[in-house]
Amino acid sequence: MNSLSVLGKYLDQPRLVGRFSKAVPTILVVGAGAYTLGQTYKAPKEERKKTLIKNGLVLGGTIISAMVAPKIASKIIKGHHHEHHHEHADEAKELITEFLKENKVSKKTEEILEKAKEKILKSKEIKTIFEELKPESNKKAQEFLSGEEGLIPDPENIDSKHIFGEIGELSIIGLLPVLGGIAGGIAADKITEKNWKEKLPNKIKEGSYQYLANIFLCNIGAGVALLALERAKIQSKGARAIGMISGILLTGLVAGSAMANYIGKKLIDPLFNNKHKKGENIYSERTPELLDVSLHVDDMATVAVLSGLKWIAPALPILYSISGYRAGIGYRNKGNAK
Repeated sequence: MNSLSVLGKYLDQPRLVGRFSKAVPTILVVGAGAYTLGQTYKAPKEERKKTLIKNGLVLGGTIISAMVAPKIASKIIKGHHHEHHHEHADEAKELITEFLKENKVSKKTEEILEKAKEKILKSKEIKTIFEELKPESNKKAQEFLSGEEGLIPDPENIDSKHIFGEIGELSIIGLLPVLGGIAGGIAADKITEKNWKEKLPNKIKEGSYQYLANIFLCNIGAGVALLALERAKIQSKGARAIGMISGILLTGLVAGSAMANYIGKKLIDPLFNNKHKKGENIYSERTPELLDVSLHVDDMATVAVLSGLKWIAPALPILYSISGYRAGIGYRNKGNAK
C-alpha cells in the first residue's frame, strides 16, 4: 500500500471526518475573530473602529449564513441524504467485533482494530491492517475495510448524473454565505459611511462574480466534462480527473468570470447610473485569481474521484465564507478596487 493511498484512507476515516465536521463552526468563528482583530490592528488608529465594525458585520453575516446553509439546502432539496459520521462510528464497533469473531488476525492487528472502535487510527496503523488483511485479494477483507458499510469506505465512483443531482444543493449552500456577506457589508456601510449607496454596486457585482465563477458554473462545468468523457467511454481515473478540473476551470473561471463581469457592466452598473470609460474591456475591474481557483477545490476533489478527500465536504462552509466575505467588502482587483 503506497503512502498516497495510506494518506487517503487516513483522511477518509468517518470518525475523523465527523470530528472535523463538528469543529467547522468553531474554526469559522475563531478564524473570523482572529482575522477581524488582525485587520483592526493593522488599520491606522483613526480607522480602527470603522474596520472593526465592517469586518465584524461582514464576517458575522457570512458565517451565520454559511452555518445554516447546509440545513436549509437539505430541507429545500428533499430526498438528499447526508452521511452521519457519528452513526458510522457506532456501527464500526459492531463491524469490528463480528470480523474478529470470524477471522484470525495477528495480535498487533487485533489491537489496532480494537482501538478503531473508539479512536482515530494513525496512518501507520492503517497501513499495518491493510497490508496484513490484503483486501485486494480477499473479498471479505475488502468488504470489511473498504466496502460501502466498511470501516473506511472507498470514495464513490461518481458519474455525471450524480454531479447534476448535487448542483441544486451545492448552489444553495454557496448562495447563502454570499447573500449573508452582502447583507453584512451593507449594514456595515450604513453605520460607517455617509456614501454607503455608492459602495453597493461593487458588492452586488462581486457577489455575482463569486457565485457564478466560483460556485454555480463550476458544478455545471464538472458535470458536462464528465458526461462527455462517459459518452467517449473513457474510464481512466487520471483522464477523468484532468477532464473534471479542465471543465471547472473553463466553465467556472473563464466563462463564469466573463459572464459575471458582463452582468456587472451591462445590468448592475446601469441600475446605479455607473458609467465606464470607452475602451475598457470586460476584465477592467475583476480578473480571475489563484484564490478563485482554490475556492472550488471541493468540486475538483469530488468529481475527480480522488481518494482521501471526503474530509473536504465539511469544509464547504469555510470555502464559501471566503466568497461571502469578498462579496461583502465589494472586492475588485482592478480599477476602483482600492
